[in-house]
Amino acid sequence: MKPIVEFCVNNIVSCSQDAFERLEKDRGLDVVEYNCVSYCTKCSRQPMSLVNGEVVTAATSDELVVKVYELIEENGF
Repeated sequence: MKPIVEFCVNNIVSCSQDAFERLEKDRGLDVVEYNCVSYCTKCSRQPMSLVNGEVVTAATSDELVVKVYELIEENGF
């Protein structure tokens, strides 16, 4: 089963568009966009996503991509 990477549409628009687009191109991932992922305080401040339900945050969109892949590798998703 592919790892599921979830994004809030508001976070995509405000700060994680590049990360979303880069991860979406990876055929080994299921990248999903939702209206809300219920982490509004984190989502409103920085790039973030959920990877198989685990919150991943970063200072930049590029760092978010790195952290997503690190989490996937560390946990064998």
